Formats: sequence, C-alpha cells, structure tokens
Amino acid sequence: MTTTYREALREAIRDALRRDERVFLMGEDVGAYGGCFGVSLGLLEEFGPDRIRDTPLSESAFVGAGIGAATAGLRPIVEIMTVNFSLLALDQILNNAATLRHMSGGQVGVPLVIRMTTGAGRQLAAQHSHSLEGWFAHIPGLRILAPATLEDARGMLWPALLDPDPVLIFEHGSLYNLAGELADDAGPVDIDHAAIRRPGADVTVVTYGGCLGKCLDAAEQLAAEDISAEVIDLRTLRPLDDATFVESVRRTHRAVVVDEGWRSGSLSAEVSARITEQAFEELDAPVERVCSAEVPMPYAKHLEDAALPQPDGIVAAVRKVVSGGG
Repeated sequence: MTTTYREALREAIRDALRRDERVFLMGEDVGAYGGCFGVSLGLLEEFGPDRIRDTPLSESAFVGAGIGAATAGLRPIVEIMTVNFSLLALDQILNNAATLRHMSGGQVGVPLVIRMTTGAGRQLAAQHSHSLEGWFAHIPGLRILAPATLEDARGMLWPALLDPDPVLIFEHGSLYNLAGELADDAGPVDIDHAAIRRPGADVTVVTYGGCLGKCLDAAEQLAAEDISAEVIDLRTLRPLDDATFVESVRRTHRAVVVDEGWRSGSLSAEVSARITEQAFEELDAPVERVCSAEVPMPYAKHLEDAALPQPDGIVAAVRKVVSGGG
C-alpha cells in the first residue's frame, strides 16, 4: 500500500493500543489536534480520552507522569513536540528514567517510550531545529532509535514498548510527508542492528535518520563516477551496532560518517572513533565526517541549506577518501 511516514507512525501507535490495554499515549495536543505534526490524528475518537491523553504545557510534569505510570505497570508512549523541549524534561530522563533500574538494584524498571521530532530543514530556525539525539545517546540506561524509513516508522514502536527500559524515538521532521510503498503486513522490526540500505565496494557511508535519503542520493551520483558506496543506516544510536559498520569498512577500506548534529562532540565522532579503534589497519584513508555547520540553525532557506549536510558535500567527502586512498 502507498502511505506516508506520518501514517506509518500512526498505524504503529494504533497497533500498540490494540495489542496491549496497558498502552496509552500522552502529550501536548495529541488528542483533538493529533499532536503538533498530526501523527495521532483520529486516535482520540477511536480509543477515547483515557488512552489518548492531552497534557499541560509542562514537559517535566508529563514525562515524570510517564515514568511513574511505567513503574506502576503501564506502557506509556510520551510525545514531546520537538527535541528542544526535551531539555525541559532532561532531569526526568537523565536522573530518573535512565537510572532507576541501577539505583534500585534491578528491582524497578521504566518501560517507557518517548517520541519526539528532531532535525532541521523546515525553516523553524534556531530553537526548533536541533539534532540532539547524539546527546541522549551519551546516556547509559537509554535506548535511542532513529527511524529513517517507512518500515522502521511502522515497526520500531512495538519492540520499543517491549523493552523493560526507557526508549527514545527520534522522528526527523523532514520525513513526515515522505511517501512510498509499505507492505500490508508490515510489523515489528529488528531494533538491535544497523541496516545496509545500499551495498557497495569502494567506501562505507554511515548515517541515520533524515540524512539517509541524502546519502542514498549521493551514492547515486557517485555510481555515475564508478564509485560504489555502501550506505549504512545505523537505526539504533544506543547501543550502536559496531559490528555492521566495522565489517563494512573492513571490506571497503574507507569511511564517511554523515550526521546532522554539530561536529564537535557528535555521534559522528563516536562512530569515527570506533572505526579507528577496531579497523585502523584496514583503512586506506582517514575517516571523513559531514556534519552541520557549528552555528545556531538559520531561518533563511538558503542559509539553512548551507548549514546542513547535503548530497554534494557527501559526494565531495567520498571523493576525498577515495582519492586519498590512491
């Protein structure tokens, strides 16, 4: 069937609500308005206000309520409008959700799912265009997911709800209108492993989320130059599936990491370090990184585009590592 990323996410929530009566959705405007991006539109009429719950404008309060509900045996899905607002609940996420199992000696788990929109490219300027998933991937006790395809948008939620510990799902805002074919029987997917989205032999391009499409576009351009790029979608940012991208680099001997986060202290730095630690002798050129410019995200469209990773920049980075390898 033809569907969109937004509709795939909605169907994932609907499926979870039907599977388990303990599941409920809570967040700002998730009821009548279907959330800020319309993902939950229509679910209030279908499941009622006990299971589709609008909250006050206090991220700390409703994330805390979600943590409490999870420890009490329910399976809450908490929606935070955009990733910058998650900072208002950072104490709840870092000091409570991520630590309760450790601090209770394994007696208390927090089976909570938090969904939020991330990323730039929609002219929402400096306060609503962050890519902070790499920050959260720094925190032990959390699982971090980044669905970049229709299949993952549809299939990541249920396995996340089965996890006994908190899971954060980062949905890139530029993907909500992404349309394509999705199998009628699409369901849960593997959230433990990265995926090779395009096989290749000359260079490994590692990415996730909103940059996947750009990397695939770059790979198409490179193919016209007889450069075969293998594109890997990390999918899960914590825990990282080192084995998939390191094995790829051992075959291609070159790597480019593409990350919409800022370069300094980024997830791309972690991936690059792991490649260097585990496959240094296999590299024919230094690992290259393509990241966002280290500035607050501009509003003007041409400046925003210039600040973000783009296919041309990815192509240039690949040419550099290929030529650097002789």
